[in-house]
Amino acid sequence: MKVMSALAITAVCLSPIAGSLAAEQAEGPYEQVLYTSGTEGYHTYRIPGLVVTTEGTLLAFCEGRKTSRSDHGDLDLMLRRSTDGGKTWSAQQIVHEEGGAAKITIGNPCPVVDAATGTVWLAFCRNNDRVFMTHSDDDGLAWTEPKEITAQVKEEDWGWYATGPGHGIQLTRGKHKGRLIFPCDHGVKARPGGWKEKGRSHVFYSDDHGKTFQLGKPTDWGMNECEAVELADGRLLLSMRNYHGKNQRAFATSQDGGRTWSEPRHHDQVYCPTCQSSIHRYAWQPDIIIYCGPGAGGRNDLTLRASHDEGKTWPAAKVLHKGGSAYSDLAVLPDGSVCCLYEADGYKTLTFAKFPLKWITHEKKE
Repeated sequence: MKVMSALAITAVCLSPIAGSLAAEQAEGPYEQVLYTSGTEGYHTYRIPGLVVTTEGTLLAFCEGRKTSRSDHGDLDLMLRRSTDGGKTWSAQQIVHEEGGAAKITIGNPCPVVDAATGTVWLAFCRNNDRVFMTHSDDDGLAWTEPKEITAQVKEEDWGWYATGPGHGIQLTRGKHKGRLIFPCDHGVKARPGGWKEKGRSHVFYSDDHGKTFQLGKPTDWGMNECEAVELADGRLLLSMRNYHGKNQRAFATSQDGGRTWSEPRHHDQVYCPTCQSSIHRYAWQPDIIIYCGPGAGGRNDLTLRASHDEGKTWPAAKVLHKGGSAYSDLAVLPDGSVCCLYEADGYKTLTFAKFPLKWITHEKKE
């Protein structure tokens, strides 16, 4: 295994700001392309993961796919960092790769920030079969040699396995306060049929700041890629890609910190094709949860939504990107700015967007 850090990259090469400072101050999104397919030795960049560290640094992860757009092949785990709220970014670095040009798939980044220690944990998969964990104690500059945790977080009869993709969370209240949550999905080898029959979502978690990991029980069948958000009463809300053909996002709740889940329910206000989406707690007071996913006609019209009642309703919606758009991940900066890293225009780019909450909720400027 080979680990590289930003300290090993001699050319620091900070990206220039696209557009003027006035664009950043405007009501609408400030956007900057972070990864462009067909550049720097990679055919395609996909599968975003975005977090804000305890120092306020943005970490933008993705898969760098060497020879094709395929989910399988020579894939590396990539990262860019910003210490100024997304204005400038470091050169892209390889967090982890294996085998040089060998067709080894390293992907599905699932980063989690431990607010108590400042450590950034990064779960990922090797060939969508084995599960690994690496971490950074210096704000994402350097990463430890990955440690395999497959035996702790995967059942023997499971085949396909994917961490995330997208961020996990740390619980902030209740009896499981401090728990690190890593959303995942898997397929059961012995079951016939497609993902509707053999796929489920689940999480694994740590109660000792990443020393050990425990596996939660899976959801009902037909669920897939997922993200979690903490609710005010201490429950978890799991937002899931699913294969039930309703073009609606599925949600389940957990009353025990991710160990077990309620029956999934489809939400008729949240359009979603068979695609990953992102969900994030924006604030506790007032109660605001934000969501991002394709909004119409398949993987098109990436749409942001806001809920003021713990995800029961989603009355506010705003299109972030018109046209082709797929996977995304949300984060919130210390100043309250909403950030989104998303796939755009037929997987040509991974674009970073930053905007105020009121751009989603249509609140007028005071």
